[in-house]
Amino acid sequence: MSKTHAWGRLMRRLPPLNALRAFEAAARNTSFTRAARELCVTQGAVSRHVGALEDWLKIKLFERGRYGIELTSQGAVYFRTIKNALDQIEYGSQQLRQSPDENRLRIKLPPTFAIRWLVPRLARFHALHPNIDVQITTSHQRADFDREDVDVSIHSEAHHPGDSADSRYLYLFGETLLPVCAPGLLQKEPALSEPGDLAGHVLLCSMNRPMDWPTWLEAAQAGHIDGNSGLKFENAALAYQAATDQLGVMVAQLAFVNDDLASGRLVAPFRLRVTTPGAYYLAYRADVPKPARIQTFEGWILAEADAMNRQFADQGGQEKNPAKQ
Repeated sequence: MSKTHAWGRLMRRLPPLNALRAFEAAARNTSFTRAARELCVTQGAVSRHVGALEDWLKIKLFERGRYGIELTSQGAVYFRTIKNALDQIEYGSQQLRQSPDENRLRIKLPPTFAIRWLVPRLARFHALHPNIDVQITTSHQRADFDREDVDVSIHSEAHHPGDSADSRYLYLFGETLLPVCAPGLLQKEPALSEPGDLAGHVLLCSMNRPMDWPTWLEAAQAGHIDGNSGLKFENAALAYQAATDQLGVMVAQLAFVNDDLASGRLVAPFRLRVTTPGAYYLAYRADVPKPARIQTFEGWILAEADAMNRQFADQGGQEKNPAKQ
């Protein structure tokens, strides 16, 4: 057998790459026009690429209608296959291009978690692991490990998201709500001796957590107070600062104000603490070997969270879980 014939038998029979890219972008955007904008080509070019791919496959990928395009059943199956393949190519290419330092740990997490929980503890991590460089990005959006340069992410979930073939999730700590304010606010009128007195004060909260005040007020039998009145901030870190500056009373998460309560910068006017079904989780890729830097950070942050959870258990206090009422 000649070498040319052997190579011919080994050649892959693949559709044109540009046609695959055009199809994936059109299917993901459900629009030839938006796909064209993303790929920096004309709408006609996208349409021609998709048509060429349909001819090559000898199947119809889209239903073209007056109001747009819609994947056929075969097109939907093919889209999932092609998207996964392109995601893997993109991820592998980015890894090679960037050649990331094995000692650089890239973390994506919510801004309030970073400011009020992780950053105050990072000095301990750095003292134990000075060779690991931590790079922090803040966002309320969950990390997409296929499309972002992120090693680990931290985010809140109403319930355990469940592990998958792609991602692993580890529980850090739950959510416990309680009102807090600056000590000076207790010296002003009206008094804060019972939950109903909150009606006379400015309520502070994060726009990302609109149910925190209603949840606590309902558990405190003060549901007649409008928990969505008052001052709202883009993230909870700003609301905590507003509480420190005596602008009003903040519905806080205990994990984020425990140090302030211990130092006296903030006080809790009521003993009632309300647990929610929500919790914070650490996540990382599960479909690739776990680098040493991720293993090191995982062990450290789980130990930090466990120490705090044990501290809260020792503190006790009056708690309610609305889900169990």
